[in-house]
This record gives sequence, C-alpha cells and structure tokens, in this order.
Amino acid sequence: MHRNKIVSREDWFQAHKAHLAREKELTRFRERIAAERRELPWLKIRKDYVFETEQGPNRLTDLFGTNSQLIVYHFMFGPGCTHHCEGCSFLADHIDGANQHLRHHDVSLVVVSRAPLAELLPYK
Repeated sequence: MHRNKIVSREDWFQAHKAHLAREKELTRFRERIAAERRELPWLKIRKDYVFETEQGPNRLTDLFGTNSQLIVYHFMFGPGCTHHCEGCSFLADHIDGANQHLRHHDVSLVVVSRAPLAELLPYK
C-alpha cells in the first residue's frame, strides 16, 4: 500500500497551494473547452429515424415529447451482447431522478442502443 509522506503543516500548505493552482488551471481549461463545444455548428438531421420503444415505434421527433431539447444517450450494448457496459448501467440506474430535473428544464432524455429492445429490457 502506498503511504503518503508525512510533513509539517507549512510544507503541506505549500504543496496544497501548488496543487490548488493546478486544479484551478484545469477548471479554467475545461470551461474554455465547454464554451468551444457550445459554439460548435449544428447538423440538421434530415432522416426521420424510427426507434423501437416499449410504447411501439417512435420517430426521432417523437422522442422530444413536449420538450424543445433532446439528449440521446448511447447505451453501449450491441445485438447479442452478453456483457453490459458498467458505466452505461450505472447511468441507467440513476436516470429517473435526472429525468425529473431535465423535464423541468425543457429537456427530454432517451437512451438508445443497437441491441433490440427485448435484449435491453432486462437491464431496465
């Protein structure tokens, strides 16, 4: 097991200040990258994709529901997969709470996958 060095309060404080400066630099960099992402051009989707849902087939435009914004999360699970993505499964376990919050902000959230619906439902 790795053991951290034990130092005086002053040495700890100096190391902490240096680390905090790097964390702030990283935060500012992430904010710049996020601003760039928000300014990316959009792509008009011309194809009317159809998705298999528990309520039957739904077009892409139907997935918005009553909201003007749509987040599409790709659940990494292909046809015939026998192993699920742990990160995707973790997110799926917490979508209900996020959905309520997003609906209050005019956002619909859907999860899509290449696997047939019947193969996905056991993970719901």
